[in-house]
Amino acid sequence: MEEGADEKIMRLRYAGTCRVCGAGIPQKTQAVYERGTKTVRCLSHDMTVPPESTSATDAGPVTLQGVMEAGPVANAVVEAGTAGASARREFERRKAKREQRIRTQHPRIGGFLLAISEERQSTTAWDTGALGEEKLGKGLDRLASDRTRLLHDRRIPRSKANIDHIAVTPNGVYVIDAKKYRGRPHLKIEGGILRPRVERLLVGSRDCTKLVDGVLKQVDVVRAALAEEVPARGVLCFVEADWPLIGGSFTTRDVQALWPKKLYPQLEAEGALSVEAIDRLHRRLAKALPAA
Repeated sequence: MEEGADEKIMRLRYAGTCRVCGAGIPQKTQAVYERGTKTVRCLSHDMTVPPESTSATDAGPVTLQGVMEAGPVANAVVEAGTAGASARREFERRKAKREQRIRTQHPRIGGFLLAISEERQSTTAWDTGALGEEKLGKGLDRLASDRTRLLHDRRIPRSKANIDHIAVTPNGVYVIDAKKYRGRPHLKIEGGILRPRVERLLVGSRDCTKLVDGVLKQVDVVRAALAEEVPARGVLCFVEADWPLIGGSFTTRDVQALWPKKLYPQLEAEGALSVEAIDRLHRRLAKALPAA
């Protein structure tokens, strides 16, 4: 799309709402800014004037119905989203709320108290999570192509939870949960012959088995959205863990635990899905799981 006098394509400094469809557009996402109305719209809404029209005025007002009738959805550009966007927003919200509270309660020394005190762990956890998603997102974006389609920070319908990253590749769909944890991830197996086998995911001495449960739920959501038989794999990607020089990665209950450089070759491996099929699945997931 070419930029005209009344509009331009830009990366948003702040989150916005599409004038056409009402969908939320995350911060740092590319969108079309309309100078005349000071509004934004999704890149997928191509408002190019038809050849027989001489101006936007001749074409008449733009409506959502008109956009849907203008051409097939397959022509629309699918925005991957911004990695870590929702976690970053939540961290900034909590941080600003605390600052406002302290400055209100202590007008004279509020700035000093903020300078010498630390954020609560419940707040910094959002910053840590955002950093992990952002770091992995940058690495994944370097792989993006017509054979490796990505989605970041996708909202799970009717839930407060989100999916960090989704990769649609020739060998299937990967549901990727990014974690910025310290310590060495390892699998501890208990039971066996005389009692039920139980697999526990530990990072250092910390029991993180619930992370596996979370990824399995995300995989179920993605499989339901795909609505067809396509391999869907769950991945826990620890971006800064203490992995050994040899080996280290493992699988528990069909969820892989590994690090970014171990993940990337899997996403670029050959598979049965064509470029057309990858594009179709990518669009289907983008529609079913909007940006968070």
